[in-house]
Amino acid sequence: MLDLTEIRARRPEAIAEAASARVRPAWPERLMVIAADHPGRGMLLGDRADLLDRLVVALSRPGVNGVLGTPDVLEDLLLLGALDDKVVFGSMNRGGLAGATWSLDDRFTAYDAAAIAAAGFEGGKMLLRLDPGDALTAPTLEACARAVGELAQRRLTALVEPFWNDTSAEGAMKAISVASALGRTSAYTWLKVPVVEDMERVMAASTLPALILGGGGPADFEAWDRALALPTVRGLVIGRSLLYPQDGDVAAAVDVATGLVMT
Repeated sequence: MLDLTEIRARRPEAIAEAASARVRPAWPERLMVIAADHPGRGMLLGDRADLLDRLVVALSRPGVNGVLGTPDVLEDLLLLGALDDKVVFGSMNRGGLAGATWSLDDRFTAYDAAAIAAAGFEGGKMLLRLDPGDALTAPTLEACARAVGELAQRRLTALVEPFWNDTSAEGAMKAISVASALGRTSAYTWLKVPVVEDMERVMAASTLPALILGGGGPADFEAWDRALALPTVRGLVIGRSLLYPQDGDVAAAVDVATGLVMT
């Protein structure tokens, strides 16, 4: 692997050069996206070189056509030449640190729409936690609505990941409905949705295209397969459960998930 620290120290402009030289993808019919923005919220600790090794393996697998990350991770991957022909989503709000008392007030501390456009990426992802009993929900709701509009103005995809304050089907439907209504237009909005009970009813709450997220536990291939059969679901966004599988075989875990998306 390249000495990324040496490049960053001596040639920081190499990041912009790599972004400019990246081969842009055509938007695929189905998306298999690897998520790697968890360290930005303090959700994933460990050796960064090891994480990058796992990401490079995952992104090299047939059928993997997207990645989601914070600037530090995506810029490392740019320098490694791992983002050609990939749909790239820049993670935008990472300020709701894991375990923080203010986690509902998830500030936009990473990418903004202008930086995503400047890097030549395809979209931005934002996290939206909704609790009607907590006033910290309101600032994030307003900030996400603004980000959706700023991305749409540039014809970039807004990938919104909404969570209600409970994990019931009704809560998921409320969250999806609120997320679908954000911003000046929903023309470029996609949803990032967890697997909950009664997914057929949940996903019927919006006509927006959606990707299913994997969560941080073991890979649940059967649940993902069932969700992928629903008409608004267009693929998967999976991170830790594929990058850190129980048996350690990243390539094999990714191949199973990709097979579900592509069938």
